Amino acid sequence: MALIKSISGIRGTIGGQPGDTLSPLDIVKFTSAYGTMLKNAHPSNKKIVIGRDGRISGSMVQGLVSNTMIALGFDVVDLGLSTTPTVEMAVVMEKAVGGIILTASHNPKEWNALKLLNEKGEFISGAEGKELLEIAQNEAFSYAKVDELGTITSGTDLLQKHIDACVNYPLVNKDAIEAANFSIVIDAINSSGAIAVPALLEALGVKKYTVLNAEVNGQFAHNPEPLPEHLRDLCNEVTKQKASMGIAVDPDVDRLCFVCEDGSLFGEEYTLVAVADYILKHRKGNTVSNMSSTRALKDITIKHGGEYTASAVGEVNVVTKMKAVNAVIGGEGNGGIIVPDLHYGRDALIGIALFLTHLALEKKTVKQLRNSYPDYFMSKNKIELTAGVDLSSIFNKIKEKYSKHPINEEDGLKIEFDNDWVHLRSSNTEPIIRIYAESNSETVANNIAKQLMKDIKEAAGK
Repeated sequence: MALIKSISGIRGTIGGQPGDTLSPLDIVKFTSAYGTMLKNAHPSNKKIVIGRDGRISGSMVQGLVSNTMIALGFDVVDLGLSTTPTVEMAVVMEKAVGGIILTASHNPKEWNALKLLNEKGEFISGAEGKELLEIAQNEAFSYAKVDELGTITSGTDLLQKHIDACVNYPLVNKDAIEAANFSIVIDAINSSGAIAVPALLEALGVKKYTVLNAEVNGQFAHNPEPLPEHLRDLCNEVTKQKASMGIAVDPDVDRLCFVCEDGSLFGEEYTLVAVADYILKHRKGNTVSNMSSTRALKDITIKHGGEYTASAVGEVNVVTKMKAVNAVIGGEGNGGIIVPDLHYGRDALIGIALFLTHLALEKKTVKQLRNSYPDYFMSKNKIELTAGVDLSSIFNKIKEKYSKHPINEEDGLKIEFDNDWVHLRSSNTEPIIRIYAESNSETVANNIAKQLMKDIKEAAGK
């Protein structure tokens, strides 16, 4: 059981002891701290947007969060079942002071989280997160008097407004998508994607689609992280139906990956690469991804005459870097697309619309499109952390061992080996160390990752 307070929000497992898990007491405490922080910064605006994914605990958590915000005097715009990018856009559409998304993203069903937004619909900063934790620690809350309690109104039309914004985005070509006559299989992982993705496809003129795991019950049919080992059923269904492609999203619809018509994976790392390629053909400019993402984006960016910049991992870090370099497209190699002139947040819906446009205009199959990009292989691994482990000591030992190689310490350790690299970092969302290695050889990438995992265990004294 766990409770993690990080740049990615307040995340934990449901059930267990307060302070050790995302218990009802912790939900109320951190919601109260967030609301108090907003009241201190923006005393005249009391509107807040709240939405959730399809998790089993979603309704319970939303009840606690919404009523806590009402107790603080906020007027809640309740989106109910929604997506993370929809809530982000709704904050701006509704001129709200902030937003809360109740989702643990790719984590299994026992997890939930409070993802916290500012008035721009973007994740709160590290400094704001620190302030929130201090307010929570001191329980420095002041609730509204009975005549000043807030209200709840429904915001069920905001998903449609999000979809309309995607369809009407200048680089989305609905006519080309409709003419392509795609047939698509969707893995909706028993969450909000079962509602949002079909609605988007309908709006784009896609007539032929099938939804797997379509019941929104939070009983995820497989591990919800869209990794190859979890998408075998989708791959098989694409080939069985002779479909044009498969689409997989995570429970809150901010991550996206595709399956080729032959049942092979397009690769979640290449979701951003393909969309960036299309954007850069029409808008010259710069790109950003986090330093755990494939270098194929850098290759594509240079090909189009732009400059590529890497950021620390975490959406807020990517967004900060995108603003600094005025990037026209950015995101993360986990299938997260950020289109800045729509909104500064990972958004699978705009990603789908742009990818389908790109595919339709190129008149290629998904496999042919994938084969047009540089071929890198990434080995993604993780090691679970035991309580009390000294990460800095482990990283110092590894840094010493590889001191002859270029090392970036902006976010964990990234070690360069000629054209290959490995990135070690502790996760913002789970008690683990992630080990990502990339090479133009699958064997080399796997071997680099295995060696570093061995080094970590030795440094930890195991």
